[in-house]
Amino acid sequence: MYWSAVLGIWGIVIVGVILAYYAAHLPPASQWAVPQRPPNVRIVSANGTLIANRGDTGGEAVRLEQLPKYLPEAVMAIEDRRFRYHFGIDPIGLARAAFINYRSGRTVQGGSTLTQQLAKNLFLKPERTMQRKMQEVVMALWLEWNYSKDEIMEMYLNRVYLGAGAYGVDAASRVYFGKSARLISLAEAATIAGLLKAPSRYAPTRNPARAEGRAQVVITAMYNAGFITQGDAKNVLFNPAHVVTSSNGGSGNYVADYVMELLPGFVGSIGEDIIVDTTIDWDMQQAAATALSTRIAESRREFNVSQGAVVTLNRSGAVRALVGGANYRESQFNRAVYARRQPGSAFKPFVYLAALERGLSPGTIRKDARVTYRGWTPKNYTKRYYGDVTLTQALAFSINTVAARLAHEVGPANVAKTARRLGITSALKSNPSIALGTSEVTPLEIAAAYVPFSNGGYGVVPHVVRQIRNEKGEVLYRRKGDGTGRVIRGDKLSEINTMMAQTVYAGTGKRALLAGRPAGGKTGTTQGYKDAWFIGYTGSLTTAVWLGNDNNAPMKKVTGGTLPAEIWAWIMETQHQGIPIAELPGVPLNLAETTPLARPGTTPVRRQPAYVAAPQRRQQTPRPTTQTQPAPPPKRSNSPLDLLGRLFGGG
Repeated sequence: MYWSAVLGIWGIVIVGVILAYYAAHLPPASQWAVPQRPPNVRIVSANGTLIANRGDTGGEAVRLEQLPKYLPEAVMAIEDRRFRYHFGIDPIGLARAAFINYRSGRTVQGGSTLTQQLAKNLFLKPERTMQRKMQEVVMALWLEWNYSKDEIMEMYLNRVYLGAGAYGVDAASRVYFGKSARLISLAEAATIAGLLKAPSRYAPTRNPARAEGRAQVVITAMYNAGFITQGDAKNVLFNPAHVVTSSNGGSGNYVADYVMELLPGFVGSIGEDIIVDTTIDWDMQQAAATALSTRIAESRREFNVSQGAVVTLNRSGAVRALVGGANYRESQFNRAVYARRQPGSAFKPFVYLAALERGLSPGTIRKDARVTYRGWTPKNYTKRYYGDVTLTQALAFSINTVAARLAHEVGPANVAKTARRLGITSALKSNPSIALGTSEVTPLEIAAAYVPFSNGGYGVVPHVVRQIRNEKGEVLYRRKGDGTGRVIRGDKLSEINTMMAQTVYAGTGKRALLAGRPAGGKTGTTQGYKDAWFIGYTGSLTTAVWLGNDNNAPMKKVTGGTLPAEIWAWIMETQHQGIPIAELPGVPLNLAETTPLARPGTTPVRRQPAYVAAPQRRQQTPRPTTQTQPAPPPKRSNSPLDLLGRLFGGG
């Protein structure tokens, strides 16, 4: 006993000297401090639905008391069963590990405590040296001296790496199970705890069988430690966790990426966890994403179309849905915000508005005939000319020669000025071809420029961030201010809206006709079928749809009046569920009866009132939401109006 005591004292002295030696290579203790956890940005929809987490960690910082008790227990059971009783170092665990490793002839078990692992993650480089190990012990002792066990456990759970780019249990829970760590089950907690040994090896998204086996080891350890009952253990073994493999690939990531681009302009550098309240309507977002991805998947081979974008704005310019591509996993480029493409005939409303503001009217006659300006000779999609036509007919059936004549009459510079007044921000070339949309724009900006048609003539500033606050509820930013004021006079708004409504009712946009709801819009198709657009609006929402290919490869005769119009109708019919019907400003509900529109060169034909019924659309699978959704129309009929649409379908 005497010599054991002597040897023990000398052992303590020697260990103390060794620790002091290696501690001397650390900064002064007065400078030691737990580094701040990288901040998380939680991006949520208008009704509070989580869109995405952004930041280095990928998840929120959660308090220990917010977590189910079996999560920290699972970690202790498999990593450090005596965590609550040791002082940062576990001599029993070290002795056990040394014995097992000696018998095995290799390192098969470690003796590091959770406190040591936290010290390594917080302060030290991932080196395998004696100096690093001794410094880890010193820092573990310091942590135990300055923090409670609960605080150490909380820091550990919020910072440990758990694979797939997830740091902390909340990030891991969202990546693997699509939910907050506050809501995970016992089986899911065991799966997360099992990742600690080797995150890549046991990641359930990569090796589900191996992850399940490791989770069973954790459950057994929890039972042996007395944390769970035998019944709990059996229940988990027969009902393992189910992984959500698509949690990081949704269209909401386009919104989240865009928000992160905007954040520095609102709050500068981010030093704490924050919550960004957006204007996104999650149901509208899902409807837009599903309609776009489903239709492109169906049409990829037949029509050689691989990409698209959708933007939906409300009357004030708030972004309600934003889809930057057909599949976020395949491409993260946000085409809705950053892709600059020629709008084609979708630019023509600005030309006609400029003409109306200079004294022309929807009934003004212009000749559809060959014209040439500065060596440029525009041609119609049909390669035919139709003589005298009204401006309403020319816009509804997208006659290029008349648009070129109007741009020449009012001046290309005035057309550009009108477009900029309504909301186009990209550079516009003031040349004759501006009439046919040869200057590039983004889907977001041209959608915003169409909003004044729907809201009574007032310009808007498109916006997606409504408010930014921290976890304490303190507001760091709140959007203030309105749009740009009135940009269209009331009488001219009525005229242009009547013309745009006829485009949907009788012109190239017939496939976008909505059941029982007034709408206006315009098709757009660029040379060689490289871009196809439909941009339209009701009294409540404005949506722009673009289709094309990133490499500018031509599609197979996809015009704005075909796939884009079908997708637009599908999206808008879904998005308007529960929204009261609203008139377009200045347009009567009995539009077709008061102003029947015929194709150029024919007599107007009386038809049933507009907005009563939309074309029958075949059902699609999958649908945008769980509710009954509209789908694209069946094969074309040979009615006179359908023949007319085919004739003038270029847009």
